[in-house]
Amino acid sequence: MSIDKFITLESTYVPLPNENVDTDQIIPARFLKATSREGFGENLFRDWRYAPDGSVNPDFVLNKSEYSGSVLVGGKNFGSGSSREHAAWAIHDYGFKVVVSSFFADIFQNNALNNGVLPVTVSSEFLADLFKSVEADKSQKLVVDLEKQVISFNGKSEEFVINPYKKDCLLNGFDDIDFLLARKEKIEAFEAKN
Repeated sequence: MSIDKFITLESTYVPLPNENVDTDQIIPARFLKATSREGFGENLFRDWRYAPDGSVNPDFVLNKSEYSGSVLVGGKNFGSGSSREHAAWAIHDYGFKVVVSSFFADIFQNNALNNGVLPVTVSSEFLADLFKSVEADKSQKLVVDLEKQVISFNGKSEEFVINPYKKDCLLNGFDDIDFLLARKEKIEAFEAKN
């Protein structure tokens, strides 16, 4: 699966200040029957977005028209729980390109990167400022610059860390196989020498 190139993104953002959001909350287990990555976005946060009778929960942030954008800003410890890759599929399929939190579960972070979603870890203070800012102005935008590894909004900025290999893949729109194929000639030359 090739992924979209990611260099810089400027977008409004959706605040989800809940802490300890686990993968079963992101995509409930009963929706894991499909093996294709498509279609999971419609069930992203299903049990929070909808009541048991299927009616829309008007109080959940994804159901509020005043919030939009391709960035999800989550509370601390985002993506904990089981290792299901479907959580990253659901976030990507819904249209989010970036998830921001002050802490990510390791497996979720890797699954996100492998599926073209950039997890950006920020300080607790920066995260709190993001939530306050969007509460005051729903049209607040933030900028994520992957090349410089900087996230900024409203005159504030912070650097973030990313694995250099995964950064290269995102910048070029490569999954792991694309990365190897792009280096096919070098690999063949190396093999020919040995």
